[in-house]
Amino acid sequence: MTDKTKLRNDWTKEEIEEIYNLPLLELIYKAATVHREWHNPEEVQMSTLLSIKTGGCVEDCSYCGQAARYHTNIKVQALLPTEKVIEHAQKAKDNGSSRFCMAAAWREVRNNRDFERVIDMVKGVNELGLEVCCTLGMLTEEQAVRLEQAGLYAYNHNLDTSEQYYEEIISTRTFDNRINTINNVRKAGITVCSGGIIGLGETHADRISMLLTLATMPKHPESVPINALARVAGTPLENNEKLILGKW
Repeated sequence: MTDKTKLRNDWTKEEIEEIYNLPLLELIYKAATVHREWHNPEEVQMSTLLSIKTGGCVEDCSYCGQAARYHTNIKVQALLPTEKVIEHAQKAKDNGSSRFCMAAAWREVRNNRDFERVIDMVKGVNELGLEVCCTLGMLTEEQAVRLEQAGLYAYNHNLDTSEQYYEEIISTRTFDNRINTINNVRKAGITVCSGGIIGLGETHADRISMLLTLATMPKHPESVPINALARVAGTPLENNEKLILGKW
């Protein structure tokens, strides 16, 4: 794994399972070793995330407090003015961030005035010299091209969980929908940020399956966030067991 000439996309389930089952400290050691092969170990990138449109989402992701169908304490907020977003981005840069990510609670990007405003936001943040990241839901290939032309550096679109467990968590879009969006982002020349969530009620086999999907993509995601479920009151998963370090 540490030889740059042996970057692989043909991982097997058994290989990933072996890594997954390593003792925690051994896993940390191996991960740090790989990291040092590819990155400066003395550097950490700071990123800032801003919700540019909050709540009111039509989807039914069972972990998400922004779904309109669940009774949560999330206050619905329309798309922020472009000027306000640029102000937030400038503040993030002043505080040391080199990447600025804009998140909108949408199922998909629509070709309307809001998308044109997002294009303007991407251009404005890019002009500040920041890496621009967005997470906006599903994208067509044409929309991805427009975002790339505006200066988008990265697009976040998580798998969430394994293909096998996916329908237990979400019914308003398919696992293949997510893969298609990632492919559209790749074709446009935008870097990919894609990972998942643990604590959804999935099994260890589901986690290994999700990792296998990521590891065997034609090109690996540049960023792989692994999030722990934040249990939100009012969502179907609010009473899920809390994850405890070492007992995942």
